[in-house]
Amino acid sequence: MTGDLAGHIEDTRLAEALSERYLAYAMSTITSRSLPDVRDGLKPVHRRLLYAMQQLKLDPSSGFKKCARVVGDVIGKFHPHGDASVYDALVRLAQDFAVRYPLVEGQGNFGSIDGDGAAAMRYTESRMTDTARIMLEGISDDAVDFRPTYDNEDQEPVVLPGLFPNLLANGAAGIAVGMATSIPPHNAAELYQAARLLIEKPECSTEELLDVVPGPDFPTGGLLVEDRQTLVQAYEMGRGSFRIRARWAVEKGRNGSWTIIVSEIPYQVQKGKLIEDIAKKMEEKKLPLLADVRDESTTDIRLVLEPRTRSCEPEVLMETLFKHTMLESRFSLNMNVLSQGKIPGVLSLKDALKAWLEHVHDVLVRRTQHRLDAVLKRLEILEGFLKVYLNLDEVIRIIREEDEPKPALMKAFSLSELQADYVLNMRLRSLRRLEEMEIRKEWDGLGKEQASLEALLGSEKRRWTRIGKDLQKMQALFEGGPYGQRRTIMGEAPASIDTSAALAVEREPVTVLLSQEGWVRAVKGHGHDVENHRFKEGDGLAYHVECQSTDRLCLMAAGGRAFTLKAADLPRGRGFGQPVRTLADLAQDDQVVAFFAFGDDNARYFLASTDGRGMQVAAGNLAAEKRTGRQVFNLRNGAQVQLVLPAEGTHVLCLTTAKRALIFPLEQVAEVAKGGGVSLQKLGEGVTISQIRLFRLEDGLIWREGQRSRSPDDLAQLEGRRGAVGRVAPQWMLRK
Repeated sequence: MTGDLAGHIEDTRLAEALSERYLAYAMSTITSRSLPDVRDGLKPVHRRLLYAMQQLKLDPSSGFKKCARVVGDVIGKFHPHGDASVYDALVRLAQDFAVRYPLVEGQGNFGSIDGDGAAAMRYTESRMTDTARIMLEGISDDAVDFRPTYDNEDQEPVVLPGLFPNLLANGAAGIAVGMATSIPPHNAAELYQAARLLIEKPECSTEELLDVVPGPDFPTGGLLVEDRQTLVQAYEMGRGSFRIRARWAVEKGRNGSWTIIVSEIPYQVQKGKLIEDIAKKMEEKKLPLLADVRDESTTDIRLVLEPRTRSCEPEVLMETLFKHTMLESRFSLNMNVLSQGKIPGVLSLKDALKAWLEHVHDVLVRRTQHRLDAVLKRLEILEGFLKVYLNLDEVIRIIREEDEPKPALMKAFSLSELQADYVLNMRLRSLRRLEEMEIRKEWDGLGKEQASLEALLGSEKRRWTRIGKDLQKMQALFEGGPYGQRRTIMGEAPASIDTSAALAVEREPVTVLLSQEGWVRAVKGHGHDVENHRFKEGDGLAYHVECQSTDRLCLMAAGGRAFTLKAADLPRGRGFGQPVRTLADLAQDDQVVAFFAFGDDNARYFLASTDGRGMQVAAGNLAAEKRTGRQVFNLRNGAQVQLVLPAEGTHVLCLTTAKRALIFPLEQVAEVAKGGGVSLQKLGEGVTISQIRLFRLEDGLIWREGQRSRSPDDLAQLEGRRGAVGRVAPQWMLRK
């Protein structure tokens, strides 16, 4: 058969082959790598890690084993991927600042909240925590399905059976193909209480659940500042975001001095990077109220923030820090998980809890049935023992004399095959200890257990009552444990604090220089010989603007997008400045065509494009708060913005490359907030406007330095309506 296929080539369209293979890859990534299962909240690598640790008997009461041994077992038996990714997953399960309820207890260097990495797996040791033991409880009782491992040499669990809401308690994060998940951690005791509420009142609303589970509970604490309605909407939709702030307090010093002590930082913010971020913002003069930041942390976080002056309010200082640094961050909620083991979907809080409870119910049914089968089997064996108890001599005779003792025993005492096997497999020493009272005592006990198990299997109400009691026990267990107390404080949405007065920039004259290569800097004072300022080799001056340090500047790109820069934010000093593209999201191939200081917001500017279109825009509509700027001129067919002029004067003069001139009233160019402009002059194919002037007609026009002023009578022959072809330009306009 193999020989027949050798050299066989089958024609397939490339698009079909790629889509088929990419779809297979995408589904594999979604179901087998990136998204957690709603039932146990684990991705396959985490599930395999815990199962491998149980196989190695790394219980909380046992000793530790090298992480290299655990990782080796995982990749050798269950997870055919790189050892680095498996070890990274193991390390995260052991970090109490990364997961709310660690599933692995580590011994050695497992990293820190500063962002330090863990030591190599050959140096660290690990074992399971009590929480992980709870998640694996019942796995040997046929509680879940098993499937073959990748090499078909072993079996692995499809899901873990334990009574722990790991998906919501520890959260999850992952990026698949075309979808992602981001679930924050929560308090386990609150989740158990919410699950009990769902059992008692299945129709309860999300608001009622949030009375029990008020929101995320991050391992690093912090303050959650979101209003109630935002939380309700996020948990109902399964999508949203939460704003987290650092927890801080004022520490009084001598002579009225004070400092701010930060004791908790937002989740997933590395302390080292946070301090670097604050220091960088101080260098950029974005934190004028802050004098210094110090890290005095030991095992607990302690960041010391010193104000520049004791006269400022601590709340104002912290508001500037929250605005500009990672002391405030957002955590996205996207409860995209695998339901029924393989179907991805976004669930609400209620749906996620219901799915977990259904899993708990299924596990209870399977464990109960497994135990019932074991009880029935033992009862059958005991029944056989009772039948032969009074005839031990006959049993021994049959075994001694019969060639086939098993059928003879079954016929003589009406035994089943199972009963006969157990009687034949008994040791002689057990026969002498076989006492009827002991057998009947065990029989009665198992009979009662059988009735209890059958009653439980026969009544769904009893099963949910049993689950409710189990959840209550688990709630008490986690309320009293070391991780029981809520860490994240639920706060109200913060009131707006005006920081403008405290952040007022000292007004002083500055000259802003923008180079041809896009480097911008501010130089103190006016009247500089700007041409003699230093620039990088091969670079030179493109624009200079004399303004005040409190002014805003407009940067207009050829693509029609306007950006706003604050003079106070621009770098100063003797260097070459800073690339303007780090201050504004200017496209790499986009060029700057105008750079000027904003005047009055009501001032108007005249914009013209290379395809002969123009518009008037108020200064307020050119201003943009975001780095991405504001698209003002909607250009057509590859055109670009040609110039930006203050809209001063009464008339517009356009001169084309075809030597046609046209003068028309400025009022014929409409003022808009944004748009595609109107036609200024009719252009032929390949013709563009070479020059545009705005002037007062009654004052005349000086076209070129050294020429006399042209009176309104001289210009009358060029007047017409906007959009006309224009007249042949006079010689004084064409003369060089």
